[in-house]
Amino acid sequence: MGILDVSPEEITGGAIAPALVALALPLLAQNLVHVLNQLVDTFWLGRVGEAEVAAVGLNFPLLAVMFGVTATATVGTHILVAQRVGADDASGARRMTVNGTLLALGLALVLLAIVVVAGDWITHTLSGPEVGPLAAAYLGIFALFLPFGTASDAIEGGFVGWGDTRAALYINLVAVGVNIALDPFLILGWGPFPALGVEGAALATGIGYACAFATGLVLATGRRDSLRLSRRDLSLSVADQRELVDIGAPVSGQQLAGQSARVAIIGVVATVGGAAGLAAYTVGARVATIAFVPAAGFGQAAQSMVGQNLGADRPDRAHGTISVGVAMAGGALFVVGAIQWLIPGLLTDVFVPTLTEAGRVLTVDYLEILAYSYWAMGVSAVLLAAFNGASRTRTGFVIDLIKYWGIRIPAAIAALPAAAVVIWGIPLGGLGFGVHAVFWAVTISNVLTAVGVGIYYHFRHDRMFHNAAMDAADATAEEGTETAAD
Repeated sequence: MGILDVSPEEITGGAIAPALVALALPLLAQNLVHVLNQLVDTFWLGRVGEAEVAAVGLNFPLLAVMFGVTATATVGTHILVAQRVGADDASGARRMTVNGTLLALGLALVLLAIVVVAGDWITHTLSGPEVGPLAAAYLGIFALFLPFGTASDAIEGGFVGWGDTRAALYINLVAVGVNIALDPFLILGWGPFPALGVEGAALATGIGYACAFATGLVLATGRRDSLRLSRRDLSLSVADQRELVDIGAPVSGQQLAGQSARVAIIGVVATVGGAAGLAAYTVGARVATIAFVPAAGFGQAAQSMVGQNLGADRPDRAHGTISVGVAMAGGALFVVGAIQWLIPGLLTDVFVPTLTEAGRVLTVDYLEILAYSYWAMGVSAVLLAAFNGASRTRTGFVIDLIKYWGIRIPAAIAALPAAAVVIWGIPLGGLGFGVHAVFWAVTISNVLTAVGVGIYYHFRHDRMFHNAAMDAADATAEEGTETAAD
């Protein structure tokens, strides 16, 4: 085995920190290349114009909403595969991966149909005449390739749940590598290619997804020692589909709560900040995804370890995993935030040199304000992984509802003028605080969420992990009985 290969025995026994790091490092690299993918799009489109950057920024939460819907399949696959591997039910884990992939494909096709019917209306409603047509063009092309992206994500979930995070890294390297290679040719028209602008950015991303899906299929059919699918695993199971929806749907709700709030916030930013404010919010969101790389990596690794240890009836190790993960992710994000706080102007100039002076000033301000809450993003990611790994995904849904709609949206509304809109003759609006109120709303909601979830976890983890271990044992025993009957 390689230095980053982790067996189920190492996950459920032995030192926690080395196993968590070995699982997390490929995921950190995976998330980093995924972030690089987004930043490369912004880098090349920044050479085209501010409107093109704003158009992709407008699509960012819309695409996240779409992937939030398909998270029912992808995250459900991750959690349930981990629990079955921990319970030594390899056949059940393989079958769950197949059914998760089928569910992801079905959900993506539904979303594609919605974009075909209403995509233009959505993008034009959220933006003005300068950005709307560009955003609609990007969304339409991206949606055509969405089924490939969601199916590859489900296969990744199977590998990560098994503890094979390197396979997930390979799949993402293909997706990102293809996109990065194609971006300058399709966006700027290098060589014999026409300059397609935002349409080229969407096409490059989509082709990358298609190649990643093909890579996932190859890896899952005998190229790895972990997840190895065969024809006998290719069966549609109503019970598995039901369980995936039961576990994954709250995660979709959680992501939709956050992403729908981001869509609303973009509307506020566009109203009070114009194109300059929207470009600043876009750049800040893209750069912030770099900060979330270690948080997401440790969160995904902790989720796998928690799931497998609960499947193996080791709630003590599940809690130990979260304690170690919180320290690592929180510390790493504190360092990243400090670096960003020191060089916000340099980051702005590197990624979008075509910003107007007003756009640059707002972008620098947003990057400084965001940096104060990075440690909280790391802590929250690992704590939420504890609830997800224990199949308590509804907890994360409630937490994000409070974070976004209970804290962030009300704070952001304060940015609006006192009579921003008139409904039925009644003027409605905020307090006129301006676009900086939106920036501070993001940071404040991140910090309050980390503190609140930490307190809740402290008082609930013993009972939660004990009950989850019992539930996993009951599910494995029931499946074993059904298999023997067949």
